Amino acid sequence: MKTRSAVLYTVLRLLAFLVPFGILMLFPIFQQLYWLAAIFAALIGLSLSMLFLRRPLDDVSSGLAERRARRAGEASDDDVENAANDLARGERAAGDS
Repeated sequence: MKTRSAVLYTVLRLLAFLVPFGILMLFPIFQQLYWLAAIFAALIGLSLSMLFLRRPLDDVSSGLAERRARRAGEASDDDVENAANDLARGERAAGDS
């Protein structure tokens, strides 16, 4: 996974929340009810990220999928080696008797 794409997506998601939250906090009613401003900012940020951050999300997702595939490939190699070692030990034990 590219670190740049993950950092970019994270920063854009934070901005999608913080900018509407800052704007909402300028209104006097939201200064008293900051939790309501946070809820509205979260909904606005979610909507913005679904509309405009599709490509950075795809980049991060594909990077994570590639990383998982590499790890699965490494694990299968280890499994094959372990099976070969077990088979070799089993044949030695049968040959010793």
